[in-house]
Amino acid sequence: MGKAVSKLSKDELKLLRERTLFDKRELQQWYKGFLRDCPSGQLSEEEFAKVFKQFFPFGDPTDYCHYLFRLFDTDNSKFIDFKEFIVALSLTSRGDVNQKLEFSYKLYDLNRDGKVYYKEALAITSAIYKMVGPMVTLPEDEGTPELRAAKLFTLSDKDPNTDYLDFNDFKRLVKNDPSLLNSLNAYEGLV
Repeated sequence: MGKAVSKLSKDELKLLRERTLFDKRELQQWYKGFLRDCPSGQLSEEEFAKVFKQFFPFGDPTDYCHYLFRLFDTDNSKFIDFKEFIVALSLTSRGDVNQKLEFSYKLYDLNRDGKVYYKEALAITSAIYKMVGPMVTLPEDEGTPELRAAKLFTLSDKDPNTDYLDFNDFKRLVKNDPSLLNSLNAYEGLV
């Protein structure tokens, strides 16, 4: 694998300006930083998890990073290139509520069938709990990933054993659950 080009071409910049909410200067700065951290121009899942570990030193972000990495890696190459990285970063940091909702729903929809089953909600919730570690105090009815995942279904009047959450259920949940709404805006202002 050769070294990545040190500058974005005019065509690449134009495409990324259309697909992101970053201006030309920001894109160039992000690209320079991306290449500094990933000289090959590609970010592996292991490297991705290392970055998250810096932000969650008391937890283990490995599982969460696995799910998030799959979402960023839109071409399923097992690597995130700059374009995949910056489009996802733009969406999560500067996208509107609907864009963030769609992104989050896709995170929970592990088998990509447009439905979030209890097992999928539990997998993501477990990964989040493992990532944040013991540093977050949770309400009693959300003390375990199982309780939290079940609560998502209960709030939607769905049976976790037989039903699933569709995108409209997810939108209603976010509107009614301040912690979900806050999680959608977690990266806002960081970039």
